[in-house]
Amino acid sequence: MSEKKEIGIIGLGKFGFPLARALSELGHSVVGVDNSTRFVSQAKDILAHVYKADATDETALEQIGFKDLDKVIVSTGDSMEVSILVILSLQSLGVKDICVKAVSEKHKQVLQKLGVTDVVFPEAFVALKLAHRLTNSGIHDYFRLGSGISTREIKIDKWAGKTLRDLDLTNKFQVQVIACKKNGETEFSFVPTANITFAEDDIVVLMGKTDDILKVEKF
Repeated sequence: MSEKKEIGIIGLGKFGFPLARALSELGHSVVGVDNSTRFVSQAKDILAHVYKADATDETALEQIGFKDLDKVIVSTGDSMEVSILVILSLQSLGVKDICVKAVSEKHKQVLQKLGVTDVVFPEAFVALKLAHRLTNSGIHDYFRLGSGISTREIKIDKWAGKTLRDLDLTNKFQVQVIACKKNGETEFSFVPTANITFAEDDIVVLMGKTDDILKVEKF
């Protein structure tokens, strides 16, 4: 099934905090760090591990255990300088999988020169989604899907050798498999048939209520 990850989030402001909450709700172990007492206090209600620290300090990050995390997301507000210093500290610790919130195209270019390939522009992403929603009547509008609906990729292990019909996820959990990628293939096939037989390391995409998807992952 889907592998739970240990994820660090540096910066618990208007982007980092809701991201930390969403990842925690999906069952991942999230370690939060911020230099603001207010943001740290707010995050303590949803995260088991949250620290007030200067993330540009390599020693502080090492003591918290950031070098052992699966992924680290850097969201340090509008300061390009701070994010660069944080990245250098993470790289010095040997952290490989780093995602950074960029504040400008110039910032993105600097990050790429530092070897960061996973760069996000949250505001641009939200604007693009809103533009499509305002100008297209899609499946989410048709079914009036709310904020509790999500999609989730999971890797097959316990389900190997079983078919969608065997699993009966729709009737048992009200969750639908909307796509599948066989192990070794590069493209997803959509709306898989009930007779498709899963093999280990295949990937499926589930759609349903977040709580129901979490139940499926324990099935």
